Amino acid sequence: MQLLHQLCRIAAPSGNEAQLTQFVLDYVRRHQASWQHQPRVVAHENLQDCLLLVFGEPRTAVFAHLDSIGFTVRYGRQLVRIGGPQAEAGYRLVGKDSQGEIDCTLTVDEETGELGYAFPREIDRGTELTFYCDFRETENTVQSCYLDNRLGVWNALRLCETLEHGIIAFSCWEEHGGGSVAYLAKYIYDTYGVRQALISDITWVTEGVHAGQGCAISLRDSLIPRRSYVNRIRAIAAASGVPHQLEVEGSGGSDAKELQHAAAPWDWCFIGAPEDHVHSPDELVHKRDIDSMLVLYQVLMREL
Repeated sequence: MQLLHQLCRIAAPSGNEAQLTQFVLDYVRRHQASWQHQPRVVAHENLQDCLLLVFGEPRTAVFAHLDSIGFTVRYGRQLVRIGGPQAEAGYRLVGKDSQGEIDCTLTVDEETGELGYAFPREIDRGTELTFYCDFRETENTVQSCYLDNRLGVWNALRLCETLEHGIIAFSCWEEHGGGSVAYLAKYIYDTYGVRQALISDITWVTEGVHAGQGCAISLRDSLIPRRSYVNRIRAIAAASGVPHQLEVEGSGGSDAKELQHAAAPWDWCFIGAPEDHVHSPDELVHKRDIDSMLVLYQVLMREL
């Protein structure tokens, strides 16, 4: 879990993913020689802070968003959310501004619910603050801030070790409305003719999706994927014997939103490990679900 720990410690809130993009690029350059197949790396200004790894003759693309939730310093000691983080008084937040390193605590006004911070000085407006990373690993679980979606990124990078044909797309802004997948999807479709996608992201532990029983194949959330494509995935998953669960939700979303709304005929399916304590400093995932997620992606990228 060393790689996952490294990923969780890197600050990359929506809109400021560059540090994590550079980490992924450096990781690929250091490790790709040991992979079974070497990718073509697509990283240029037209993709902003996004990144594509293209293997062989791709048929399917895996999308994993780099960004996380967090907070932006407003005026005085006010904070506004980046995405939808949980906000409890006392949460430890870290960052850096023109005056140096920041290690502060989140405050919540009991009457108004207004968010702020406790710190000896005022922090530069526009500074991003993220949860302090307290990475905890047991025999069965991993717990940390930002498993959503550093675990999806980890899954994509580990998938690269054996991938022969496919595209790994690292996207931005997902937690705060999206935006990058629209142009990534167009580039991928126009350049490679690929229109099948898997969404490598993290879902929720609920009354119907349980920790330790395998990753979740989402049949729907706020969006509904094409049933014939999902049925193909379910058939491959069932034949593989990889533990998995079926998820049905009426809310929530992912990078799939921009695929669903694309001008090209994209098929997509969200497949990810479920986590507890969503969008908090204490996100919790069972290792069995992490293992099943990676193995199922390996199978699907071979057979789709």
